[in-house]
Amino acid sequence: MPEGKLCNKKPVENEEALKALLADTGGQQYYKEMKELDVDSKLLWGTIEKTCKTRMRTWLEICAHCGMCADSCFLYLVNDRDPKQVPAYKIQSTLGKIIKAKGKVDNEFMHMVMETAWAKCTCCNRCGMYCPHGIDMGVMFGYVRGLCYQQGFVPWELKIGAGMHRVYHAQMDVTDEDFVETFKWMVEENEEDYPGLTVPVDKVGADIMYTVNAREVKHYPEDLAEAAILFHIAGENWTVPSSGWEQTSLSMFAGDWGACKMQVEHVYAAMERLKPKRMVGTECGHAHRATVIEGPYWAGRKDGKPPVECIHYVEWVAEALRTGKLKVDPAKRIKQPVTLQDSCNYIRNSGLKEVTREIISHIVEPGYFVEMSPNKEHNFCCGGGGGFNGIGLFRPQRNKALITKRDQIINTGAKLVIAPCHNCWDAIRDLNEEYKVGIKWSFLKPLLISMVEVPEHLKPEE
Repeated sequence: MPEGKLCNKKPVENEEALKALLADTGGQQYYKEMKELDVDSKLLWGTIEKTCKTRMRTWLEICAHCGMCADSCFLYLVNDRDPKQVPAYKIQSTLGKIIKAKGKVDNEFMHMVMETAWAKCTCCNRCGMYCPHGIDMGVMFGYVRGLCYQQGFVPWELKIGAGMHRVYHAQMDVTDEDFVETFKWMVEENEEDYPGLTVPVDKVGADIMYTVNAREVKHYPEDLAEAAILFHIAGENWTVPSSGWEQTSLSMFAGDWGACKMQVEHVYAAMERLKPKRMVGTECGHAHRATVIEGPYWAGRKDGKPPVECIHYVEWVAEALRTGKLKVDPAKRIKQPVTLQDSCNYIRNSGLKEVTREIISHIVEPGYFVEMSPNKEHNFCCGGGGGFNGIGLFRPQRNKALITKRDQIINTGAKLVIAPCHNCWDAIRDLNEEYKVGIKWSFLKPLLISMVEVPEHLKPEE
């Protein structure tokens, strides 16, 4: 079968196609059609010839099969050191074989590649730190996902997610009107406690343009209010764009590179339109990577930078605490064992390890912060990154993958995990539910709200 009704090689371009996929509970018909999907070998090999450049081919050739990448991979460790989970094996048995076969592979093989790309690698990029040749299987599997997507071999949820970006410019069916209305509504809910609290929309020339994760709009609207309150207390000149507010990119997880380009260009258009001094992105690791690190290249920006300076939320918080824009009441600092989840996408891939610890020094009473082992750029993935959290087909593998992070947390003795990243927050929530660890977890915003000093002129009248 060359193309299925739901499972095919075409990107989702409209609401009708999205609704059809969403109506297929659990992707039952989708995966049934996938079993019959033909591989377009000519297209596959043609794409590789055009896009698999010198770096990728060199990495495949110089791999010494030394196995030094093995212990760097939490999925290898948690799966009883299965040789088939060694990063080098995973890439050589997928991309390596596709190239050797010049794209002449079958449906069964592509199913194996799909499972390897999404259930045996989170693209956390940890392996690249330990390879003596600097080979990064995370980067390579990002490329493999693109090949899979083009052929129609992509998890059902991520086909939907990429389609959401194409239709709504957001990872969920949240419209621009939904975003603005929800943000205003949440601000109104807090006006009594914070007189003068507003959400400036489409303000030109603001110091900060704030972007969010669509999940906050749909499922965690209190996050929007908390962001507004902290900007308000800090006295920031800020705004949100009425269009171009969604910073995340499930398209990146899905390997839909066309949608990646469309999504990031939509955010950049808001920057060009509103001309802020800089953009602050919410507590989301992959959103930062997609918009700030990878995004400029998807958008074809020759300088490798977004239109304006862009920083992650942890950078803004650290700066606000450092400069006194936000002041913490010492009596309200955290006084229980607490640890910090280092997100792959802004720690390992953006170097913000010391910034996050600067925040800890302000909000945690000395003696109560306990580092995970390992930590900082050596920390393990949460277990749910790279889209792993949201794929029902691979939920058993994901649940097993959570064990590494579970054990890291347990070994600290911490009762609270600070996780300034949506995927990490979700994974820690899920591991607590799955393994009954008895911990709490939190973004930075609610913790800060509970302990920052509110200037007298911003307090409500008695």
